[in-house]
Amino acid sequence: MLSDPVLARLVLWATLQTAPSLGQACLCTALQPAGLLVNCTSSDLRELPPLPSDTTELLVRDSGLTSIPAGLFDKAAGLQSVSLAGNPFHCDCSIEYVRNWLLRNRAAVSQEPTCSSPSSVAQKAITELTDDYFIQCAPRGCSSITSAVVMAVMLCCLIVLLLWSLRLAKNCTFTLNIEEKQSELKADGLHPLRVRQRRRLSAVNQHCQLLADDLERHPVNMELLPQVLDVLHKKHNIKIKAI
Repeated sequence: MLSDPVLARLVLWATLQTAPSLGQACLCTALQPAGLLVNCTSSDLRELPPLPSDTTELLVRDSGLTSIPAGLFDKAAGLQSVSLAGNPFHCDCSIEYVRNWLLRNRAAVSQEPTCSSPSSVAQKAITELTDDYFIQCAPRGCSSITSAVVMAVMLCCLIVLLLWSLRLAKNCTFTLNIEEKQSELKADGLHPLRVRQRRRLSAVNQHCQLLADDLERHPVNMELLPQVLDVLHKKHNIKIKAI
């Protein structure tokens, strides 16, 4: 029974030998006390296959690599030395993973690889590419589309809920319940102000009528009448008009 590292090496060797599109074969050498050296130098390799998990050294100098699949180095957790110089890397959005890995593992790189294209960054070290260079590389996969659809559905639900609330508020009626304690209030307090004014005016008219009847029953000295009228007008605001 073959062990997992041996089987992985055989798979890698078979892949490199049987896939013409990958270029010439790479050499796998076991290291002591543990580890694996994958040597693809000057192999005209145009794409790196998945690496065995026990790979500790990777040599891909002066080959035909233009990019490296995202996550390829992460599967080889024990990778300690990488040589990628001399490859015609195309520094577009796909090279962002390589840049980030190189920045985190500077000690594992003997010579930093450079960009071959596009012309704006030609001969520039991959690690010198800034975050602004990749600002247009935001993911536009299914996840972003799904998020946009979810946000649109939530917005539609919010609008429907708002319209329903406005319609409900428009059709609402309010009922005022008066308890027994409130029924003990005087009825006059509930009457409009005009009713109270009419009652006061009626009382004044009755008072004036009584005064007129009293004057008819008890004649008054006509010389004192102007003085009496003046007192009634000033103190009681009562005006008596002669007919």
